[in-house]
Amino acid sequence: MELPYTEPYKIKVVEPVRRSSRNEREKWIAEAGYSLFQLRSDQVFIDLLTDSGTGALSHHQWAEMMLGDESYAGSTSYFKLKEVINNWLDMPYFVPTHQGRAAENLLFSALIKEGDLVPGNAHFDTTKGHIEFRRAFAVDCTIDEAGNTTLLHPFKGNIDLNKLETVFKNNPKEKIPLCIITVTCNTSGGQPVSMQNIRDVSALCKQYGIPVFFDAARFSENAYFIKMREEEFAQHRIKDIVREMYSYVDGATMSSKKDAIVNIGGFLACRDKDLFEKISMYCILYEGYLTYGGLAGRDLAAMAQGLKEGMDFDYLESRIGQVAHLGQQLADYGIPCQIPTGGHAVFVDAKKFLQNVPKEQFQAQTLAIELYLEGGVRGVEIGTLLADRDPVTRKNRYPALELLRLAIPRRTYTNNHMDYVAACLANIYEKRDRITKGFRIVKEAPIMRHFTVQLERI
Repeated sequence: MELPYTEPYKIKVVEPVRRSSRNEREKWIAEAGYSLFQLRSDQVFIDLLTDSGTGALSHHQWAEMMLGDESYAGSTSYFKLKEVINNWLDMPYFVPTHQGRAAENLLFSALIKEGDLVPGNAHFDTTKGHIEFRRAFAVDCTIDEAGNTTLLHPFKGNIDLNKLETVFKNNPKEKIPLCIITVTCNTSGGQPVSMQNIRDVSALCKQYGIPVFFDAARFSENAYFIKMREEEFAQHRIKDIVREMYSYVDGATMSSKKDAIVNIGGFLACRDKDLFEKISMYCILYEGYLTYGGLAGRDLAAMAQGLKEGMDFDYLESRIGQVAHLGQQLADYGIPCQIPTGGHAVFVDAKKFLQNVPKEQFQAQTLAIELYLEGGVRGVEIGTLLADRDPVTRKNRYPALELLRLAIPRRTYTNNHMDYVAACLANIYEKRDRITKGFRIVKEAPIMRHFTVQLERI
């Protein structure tokens, strides 16, 4: 008999969670202005809002935190992190930051000016927000296949080279400060980018003299998909795949709260010494001295250890396997999702799920609220609310995909939790034809509104 798969870890500490009643949840979500972000964590039973900073640390990471050096300058914890980024990721220069959006702020402060264009594969919310805050424009060059949730394609995060070259040909080089490859591509459903596409994008950017950077929040998960889906790399170690990935780019921003499995932290790495010195000025101004970057020494040490653990094949197989388990459960119930399942989350196709709710009434947000009411499960909308308004016309932008993201924290939940989530969605799916109205906006911020938006039922 073939032995069944099991997780490559055992549980040492548990946190109790409380089941609430539907009446309680009706009250709580109304008081929160129908914003999942405004709920208290103790009002949530299973929290799939994000995989960012919500994973369980290993005992090695906890040990490193106890060894953390809290010196203001020259902390030994900093040098542990420096060793990993220099040697494991092959990046000679870096600064730590308190999280990924801080790294974006430093990089974009150094590179982007008003009117610039930043092409990439479906920039995520903070990336697009930082670009548009500077009155520049994020240009989505993702392949068209990413917009078809029913199409099986191994690398739906890929950049369309024709779209990218059109941007390069039709605009002066001085207007394009960089190209961004998001690995994996969150907005298209946690979908990976192939090594061949990374190579081709890098070559095209070099041809036109445009720097290329990773948004590297989930680079290890991307490397796992390359190993599993790109024949050339089937026998390669994850570490070797990662080094080759980074060899094609000029730098990277990272929210280490994802693939480094820490509660807080990030970094900005690059190859250009002049750019590093410019970034260093902004780091000291916004984040802190160069060897702590807004973090405690214990956070730097946990990040260094977590980066290495996040590149372990057995861990990745278990982590991505749990996401695939939830995706398969939903498929068995006939629930429409982005396929193939991504690396960090399952993305439910709200357009197909709630066909009777007009797009102007925020289908994915409506589905997210229904899921919370059904079982206390908190997901997040990746759709019209997140897409924000057009910075010029101020009209709502309606993206090709209207998704409910169920982001799974690392090493935190069991497959029994995933089965519960799937059953909740199955119950909603059975009564989907009776859900005909969504929500309208009562109050919104001028940018990145989805974090603080207030809604009311229609």
